[in-house]
Amino acid sequence: QVQVVESGGGLVQPGGSLRLSCAASGNIFRINAMEWYRQAPGKQRELVASIGSGGSAVYADSVKGRFTISRDNAGNTVYLQMNSLKPEDTAVYYCNINHLSRDWSLADYWGQGTQVTVSS
Repeated sequence: QVQVVESGGGLVQPGGSLRLSCAASGNIFRINAMEWYRQAPGKQRELVASIGSGGSAVYADSVKGRFTISRDNAGNTVYLQMNSLKPEDTAVYYCNINHLSRDWSLADYWGQGTQVTVSS
């Protein structure tokens, strides 16, 4: 079993910055993609950014140029640096870890979510 814990959310003014962290722990064999999703009230959960094991990253069009995803493979941690935040970035942000177990089975593990509120 793999545990996933996010941190770093909070209240920030428009134009401000926040850095989210997500740490995976437990019976880890190999982590593939590490991803950040978000869900605003009344909306579907959407992919914000994803980073592969080799470091290649993809972003939602709405955050390109403002958000940066990175990972520390040694620490099984993924980060999301969010700059130039807008009120429409307000949402609960979730971390997803795609994990390969020793029996070669794949599974997704989700964190509990961290609230990001952008407001003056």
